[in-house]
Amino acid sequence: MRKRPDRREKSNEVDQATSHVDGQERQSSRSAWCVRIFTQLVVALGILYYTILFVLRLFPGSLSHPAFSYAAPFFTDLGRPSDFALNHTVNLFLSPEEGIALGVWHTVPDSLWQEAQGKDPKWYLQTLQNGAPIFIYLHGNTGHRGAKHRVGVVNVLSAAGCHVLAMDYRGFGDSSGEPTEAGFTTDAVYLYQWVKTRSGSSLVILWGHSLGTGVASNTAVQLQDQGTPVDGVILEGAFSRVPGGGGQHPFTWFYFRFPYFEYYFLDPMSKNKVVFPNAENVRKLRSPLLILHSEDDHLVPPHMAQELYEIARNSRNSEEHIRIVLFEGFHGYLHNGLYRDPRLPEIIKQFVYSLNT
Repeated sequence: MRKRPDRREKSNEVDQATSHVDGQERQSSRSAWCVRIFTQLVVALGILYYTILFVLRLFPGSLSHPAFSYAAPFFTDLGRPSDFALNHTVNLFLSPEEGIALGVWHTVPDSLWQEAQGKDPKWYLQTLQNGAPIFIYLHGNTGHRGAKHRVGVVNVLSAAGCHVLAMDYRGFGDSSGEPTEAGFTTDAVYLYQWVKTRSGSSLVILWGHSLGTGVASNTAVQLQDQGTPVDGVILEGAFSRVPGGGGQHPFTWFYFRFPYFEYYFLDPMSKNKVVFPNAENVRKLRSPLLILHSEDDHLVPPHMAQELYEIARNSRNSEEHIRIVLFEGFHGYLHNGLYRDPRLPEIIKQFVYSLNT
């Protein structure tokens, strides 16, 4: 005799089937909800992105601030260079314009380290006339003069027997004012003239890094036009132009490469006179020039350094007093690490020596 199915078994089977269907429906509903939320988020971000770009295009003046990353230092006292292991350095404040105060470190040559202990600013000022070469260090975007790689350059130059004056542009570090390209150039010209009038016949050389190469080239050309050409210029990690290379430029690298970036961001920057025309400046420049660049620079490609070298050489129709040094990529120096190269002190000494011949 065939056994009749138990009603409870049939009921369990129905319940399981119903539960399975309900689970699938809930899972499908949950997936649809996730897709809907994700789509809405993408649309919202897209609208926000293009709204920002439209505003930047409509009001290019608003780019004077985001072009520069100059947040004030927290928990950092730039008035105490010894906190950065610079025990032969004095902190100064100089005023290129009314209402502007620039924070500046003056580091003396390493040979004066012991004598410098406990000395006041007057002593440091007098040492500028001791005949040692003087470098004005113009740093890149972001941060302040106390950044590790900037202190590294100061130490290299000091060990090579040079004075170093490292400045924070207006709006950077502990310097007052608002950051603008014209303002940076005014600051650098003022510092150069301040040093030159207090240093006798000592050589005064500009060293610009990254964004600072634009400041250095602007300053050198302006001084040249005034009939007081600088004794020498060193450009480290230099860019040849902003438009066309902006996605890799040192003060736009932190912006994502979204569609229409150049049209909406770089063009307004140019209209807002944030240009730093290194190529044009190098074409005009007649001071001795040394270009330093790492082949693995991840922010400014090395072909830009080569381009600047070719422009300088062609404009002078000569290779005299123009030199480029490319550091092999396997060292891993990237954009900020050239100060670690053991060959750098000798390269600097050779360049300084060439200025006296």
